[in-house]
Amino acid sequence: MWVIYDITENRIRQKVSDCCKSYGLYRVQKSVFLGDLNSNDRDSLALECEEWIDTEKDSVYVFPMDEQSFKQVKLIGQAFDKELVSDEIITKFF
Repeated sequence: MWVIYDITENRIRQKVSDCCKSYGLYRVQKSVFLGDLNSNDRDSLALECEEWIDTEKDSVYVFPMDEQSFKQVKLIGQAFDKELVSDEIITKFF
C-alpha cells in the first residue's frame, strides 16, 4: 500500500508522518510511505489522517497495492530499497 500526502502545515504533516511510521510503513520519499497493511489498519490510518488535515487545502492518498502490482514497480534513479518493502523482508518489521 502507498500513502502519499501534500500537507501545508508542518505540525499536521509531522502527525501524518508519525502515524504512517506507527503503522509500520516505510518512508520512500519525504511525503511518500509504502508498506503492507490489512484493510482494517488501512481504514484506521485513513480516518486518523482525515481528522488532522484541512480537507480544503491538504490531501492524503491511500492506494492499496497487491503483490503482483508491486512486482511490476519500476525503480528509476535514486529509488527506495525495494528489498526493504518486499514481502520477505517487511514481515520482519511487523
